[in-house]
Amino acid sequence: MLTTTPNLELANSISNELIEKKLAACISINKITSIYHWEGKTENSDEFELKIKTKLKNFKKIKKLIISLHTYDVPEILAIPILKGSKKYLKFIDKNTKGQNQCL
Repeated sequence: MLTTTPNLELANSISNELIEKKLAACISINKITSIYHWEGKTENSDEFELKIKTKLKNFKKIKKLIISLHTYDVPEILAIPILKGSKKYLKFIDKNTKGQNQCL
């Protein structure tokens, strides 16, 4: 699974919760730059990407935990390959890929 956060403190907070609750076996945190459309303009932000190593059966619990702790209106929450995803984020992808059918 993947998610991003605006700062290292939130990345660590989410990661610690997932590990303590045994919803993930390991989480890698990397600093990245994201370029995206938001509210009609192109944004360029430093973020922290969480690569969450887990089982698919934990997706719903992880999604709920991320949403409860996150500061973004539409946090990235993806299973890779994308088998499931946050409705808002998949809608965001659809909107910005001109309605392409499959997200990879």
